[in-house]
Amino acid sequence: MQHLTELQSLDNKPNIKTNNMSKKRVVIKVGTNVMTNKDNRIVGPILNELVRQIAELYENDIEPILVSSGSAIAGKEVLGDCSSDDPSTRRQIFSAVGQPRMMRHYYSLFHDHGMRCAQVLATKRDFAPGKHRENMINCYEGLMKEGVVPIANEDDAVSLKMSMFSDNDELASLVAELTQADALILLTDTDGLYTGHPDDDDSEKLAQVRHNQNVEKYVQKNEKGEGEGRGGMKSKLKIAKETARKDIPTFIANGKRKNVIVELLEGKDVGTRFYA
Repeated sequence: MQHLTELQSLDNKPNIKTNNMSKKRVVIKVGTNVMTNKDNRIVGPILNELVRQIAELYENDIEPILVSSGSAIAGKEVLGDCSSDDPSTRRQIFSAVGQPRMMRHYYSLFHDHGMRCAQVLATKRDFAPGKHRENMINCYEGLMKEGVVPIANEDDAVSLKMSMFSDNDELASLVAELTQADALILLTDTDGLYTGHPDDDDSEKLAQVRHNQNVEKYVQKNEKGEGEGRGGMKSKLKIAKETARKDIPTFIANGKRKNVIVELLEGKDVGTRFYA
């Protein structure tokens, strides 16, 4: 197995910066469409492969932070349906039921790799300047100092509609900025940003995109059902460009591809890289 010594060479690349810490720090966001099959059922082997890669990063002195979707679809698997007609209430119910189920999955998987994880639920106010933000920073820093992998998600049960994150892509970007991460990886079910529909023969994957490059015309419209997550490529593109503009290199890549996180950080030609 190739070790992640290549990550050290990223210091010399224009798309990766280093923070002032001795260890590098990477925020990895995994979307609902990565961890589910066509029937919207959570696929265990995909979660296992995700955690395996995170364990490899950890063994190579990289501090991983996971931002995980999936709680709503996990709750819907348990309940099937609920009696509320209000979309926000339904989302709160599904997420509240599904969140401990997701953490049970992650706890077991990380334990199998001799690692520990912790749940960090946040609302948008936790990122506003002040005591809430300072408390959130202390939480992340404290966990990572103890060798615990933070698993972040929105606290759907208490988030007010007016102060919700647009989706977990936004949450991941805020976490990356908060923790001074060296890179942000947004995992989805396509190989990156394409010049057309990914399945079209004349469509090409863009390897690199500058934060101010006009590529919005390439984004395809996406319809999602209840519990399937709120994000999409349009959201990912917006967040990737905004995060890159803050000098945090950002990647969009296929989370269902084996070893994709490791390959990205080894500098291999996978996914789409956004840079300042």
